[in-house]
Amino acid sequence: MLNTERAEEVTILYSKDGHTTAKLYTKKFIHIENTDPTYIEMKEGIKVEFFDDSLFVKSTLTAKYGKYFENSGNVLVRDSVVVSNNKKETLHTEELVWSEKLKKMYTDKFVKITTPTQVIFGDGLESNQTFSVYKITNVKGMIGISNKALPIQ
Repeated sequence: MLNTERAEEVTILYSKDGHTTAKLYTKKFIHIENTDPTYIEMKEGIKVEFFDDSLFVKSTLTAKYGKYFENSGNVLVRDSVVVSNNKKETLHTEELVWSEKLKKMYTDKFVKITTPTQVIFGDGLESNQTFSVYKITNVKGMIGISNKALPIQ
């Protein structure tokens, strides 16, 4: 295929004003240049770590498939998408967009968020890129989780 670049074991650092904000890893990387818009496809999985100003990992995103659109700075991830933060909250969905420029994540697909005290289900989500502040667009249900062990009888 013409105008195609390939690489293996790729790490991409995202930074703004000299501060590293995220690190993306992928096993295989295919850069497609003969389309509009141009994109980078990651068919064998993707992992992104998001950092605070002190370079501590605030959250991690993983998925089995990723596609980075260079012009918009958007990363579309699909298939077994998991985002977890350092507050022990985890998001599961099948598709998500991370906007590097807006520093946000969003989806209109089904979401399941597990926190230390509850499980929340809904359709659609908008979050900052560290998944520390989020809003579920259409909450479908919530289940409380008890941290107390039940006595064995």
